[in-house]
Amino acid sequence: MIISGESSGELYGALLASHLKELNPNIKIVGVGGAKMQASSVELISPISSAFGLTELLSAYRQIRITFKKVVHCLEVFQPDILILIDYPDFNLKVAKKAKKLNIKVLYYVSPQIWAWRPSRIKTIKRLVDKMVVVLPFEEELYRKAQIPCEFVGHPVLDEIELKYKKLGFTQQDISSGRLKQNLRLNYQKDPSKIMVTLMPGSREHELRNLLPIFEEVIFELSKTDNYFFIIPIAPNLSQKQVLLFDRIKRRFSDQCIFTDDSLESLMASDVAIIASGTATLQAALLGVPMVVIYKLSPLSYFLARLLVKIKHFSLVNVLLDYSIKDSKDIRVKELLQNEVNKNEIIKEILAIIENSEYRNSILNSLFKIKSLFINKNASRRVSEIAQQLCKK
Repeated sequence: MIISGESSGELYGALLASHLKELNPNIKIVGVGGAKMQASSVELISPISSAFGLTELLSAYRQIRITFKKVVHCLEVFQPDILILIDYPDFNLKVAKKAKKLNIKVLYYVSPQIWAWRPSRIKTIKRLVDKMVVVLPFEEELYRKAQIPCEFVGHPVLDEIELKYKKLGFTQQDISSGRLKQNLRLNYQKDPSKIMVTLMPGSREHELRNLLPIFEEVIFELSKTDNYFFIIPIAPNLSQKQVLLFDRIKRRFSDQCIFTDDSLESLMASDVAIIASGTATLQAALLGVPMVVIYKLSPLSYFLARLLVKIKHFSLVNVLLDYSIKDSKDIRVKELLQNEVNKNEIIKEILAIIENSEYRNSILNSLFKIKSLFINKNASRRVSEIAQQLCKK
């Protein structure tokens, strides 16, 4: 059984399911996920319950309870050899507790961010989880210090990127190359000489409502020079209501924007990106795309986050630079929070990246160091091997 709760985790579940099938073609996999997991032969118990902020969680509570009951029932009836939990800790640790009572092996893939907030969860993890599989290099030491079996396996984002290269007929050496960018831009049938900006507003409804109006202002201002072209990937597993939030930009900027469901191709073709904090920042880093990272919460969610979260930077790329590279001389990606998230601050950073080659190269150097942490690993394949080993035990 594989359980994911959000779009990024669902992708990791799909990649993992494919590798499990390769190892054992007769395996049966059930789980919580979306279309990608279903396409990888996972029999869905329930669709993913979307994603929520601290205050937004209350409105989805009923659906989460229904999904939880379905999962518990399936654990009791299906009795899987192993339960693989992907991130989504508030839900998944409760599932792990039920699995433990049923003597089902529990493998946790993609750690909760115990290094950022609620570090006491490590005690619960030690009690309920047979093995942790982490995707950030500095996390391994945290669990080993707590005497929890753990392995850093790389990041499935890199697995996804390598699959995309092969599909397009390119290799990793083509990252950020003019040939790759021009090839992809011709697919969009747009002038390859223009500066391409990828705008990634996230997948949560509050993210879309907070950030899409600001993206609209940025597009309007930058379009005045006719030197820019914009591409906006729409995250998978959005509701129809969420997809409709993009309609205003679609109508207003039909000549300047393209909308797609492929975030990787968008980033591969881009000169710069504006990204709502999340896994997409790591995608951009591994593809060598300079970025400005933004985030905007409701006032209450932000207040609670400031009380609970104890880290210097909030974007994954900067966290990796802080915790794994640890070189204070490396430049950090620009982060904008709350009221800083406005057209003037965003455009100021975009222009700095485009017009100041020394600054741009400094950012690219930092991103290259991040990539060096993950090369020569295949997270999905390694997790499938670990799962099989646990089952044999």
